[in-house]
Amino acid sequence: MSIEVWLAYLATAIVFSLAPGSGTVNSISNGMVYGWRKSLASILGLQVGLAFHLLLVGVGLGTIVAKSATAFALIKWVGVVYLVWLGIQKWREKASLNVEANDVQVSAWQLFRQAVMVNLTNPKTIVFLVALFPQFLNPAEPQMLQLTVLGITTLVIDTVVMLFYVTLASKLTMYIRSAKVMGGLNRLFGSMFIGCGALLASAKA
Repeated sequence: MSIEVWLAYLATAIVFSLAPGSGTVNSISNGMVYGWRKSLASILGLQVGLAFHLLLVGVGLGTIVAKSATAFALIKWVGVVYLVWLGIQKWREKASLNVEANDVQVSAWQLFRQAVMVNLTNPKTIVFLVALFPQFLNPAEPQMLQLTVLGITTLVIDTVVMLFYVTLASKLTMYIRSAKVMGGLNRLFGSMFIGCGALLASAKA
């Protein structure tokens, strides 16, 4: 793989990670409510979910899922239900004057598991990678090495972008001073999760 091809993929991966999605919503929400330190667990979880998709694509299962209407629909609807459930939980989450108070209610392990599920149940990631990777692969070169390079690049870029979102969101908590504002933010992110679920539900298999 030439440096020119890798740079082209790097730019594409940055756009892919920056684009609003369920992972972005999860990072911003956690960063604002729990702070950037605790939210590192959720970033790790997102990468575990993403790594699973990369592995599927790498061994060829991604193509099978992308071509199977049944497999795609199954994963899609699991994702829809999970995202809507997250949205409802956010709507029901008790607002607090002190953002630190929320920190003791959810463990880092819970944030990690939640984030893994957010990315794991998003079949659009598989479809995107299956459609994208071949554009940057050279048939004359070792496929596994190229897929490894693309996979690692994707994970590193997504980690950096999610860390940016979490850090930025955590800084905004300094300006939150009322339960009314916190309640509004919970409803906002809850609606965004539900919106992501609705978009996933409307996606064509």
